[in-house]
Amino acid sequence: HRPTMWGYLKELNRWPLHDYFRWDLTTPEMRERLNIRERGDFVDKVSVMPEDDDTNYTVTGLAILQRHGKDFTPEDVANFWMFNIPILHVCTAERVAYRNFVRCIGPPDSASFRNPYREWIGAQIRADFFGYAAAGNPELAAEFAWRDACISHVKNGIYGEMWAAAMIAAAFVTSDIKTILRAGLDQIPARCRLADAIESVIEWQEVGVDYDTAVYRVHELWDEKRGHDWCHTISNAMVVALGLLYGEGDFGKSICRAVQPCFDTDCNGATVGSILGILHGH
Repeated sequence: HRPTMWGYLKELNRWPLHDYFRWDLTTPEMRERLNIRERGDFVDKVSVMPEDDDTNYTVTGLAILQRHGKDFTPEDVANFWMFNIPILHVCTAERVAYRNFVRCIGPPDSASFRNPYREWIGAQIRADFFGYAAAGNPELAAEFAWRDACISHVKNGIYGEMWAAAMIAAAFVTSDIKTILRAGLDQIPARCRLADAIESVIEWQEVGVDYDTAVYRVHELWDEKRGHDWCHTISNAMVVALGLLYGEGDFGKSICRAVQPCFDTDCNGATVGSILGILHGH
């Protein structure tokens, strides 16, 4: 949350975010006051590459395409999950969908039956590999993403993955950030809530709204203290758009500008990192 992250950055004169967080820079008094906990989030506490859902799904996408080819189906994705991913390694919408698979509720019903998380960010973070696999072809990337997302998400939850996958695919053939953003928007319904939100962020940047004000506006629309808001597709897609538009094409700055607003920081930084990594050949 902002009080912890922003308090850390400002007290240590590291505002705006431009480098990794470090545990050894904090004091016991500061940790208690800002509720800073000793975890693997700090670069000086990292000893291994941790396994998590963001990276799992990229490898999963690769494995599904290797096994089933480009004509894989939503059912193929559901079956792959059950054979290869333990249920406790999936979260929110994915865990509910998994439970539905076990109850013989297949796609697309698995996405909506008793699933309160069905428009959260879980599908959007699964987009990366499908963008890589359809390099230069946003339409195909979005189609791959739809087949993946529909097993666990609906509406804007699906559109988030389609948008992100299409942007990643577009980044292989253009370096213009707005062209990349619009390549993603071209693959989702023009009148959906996600498209409207992203268009708002683009408009803010075009009329000269500065980065800090744009972040403030996102927080006015979405309350990160609410589980629904901080993990919803739309709130986090807006943050991804902020990172891309205000990162000035710089790899590190773009990622930092997707992390500093808070919300789902690791996911947003990763999505922006995918796109900027392609642009810079990382």
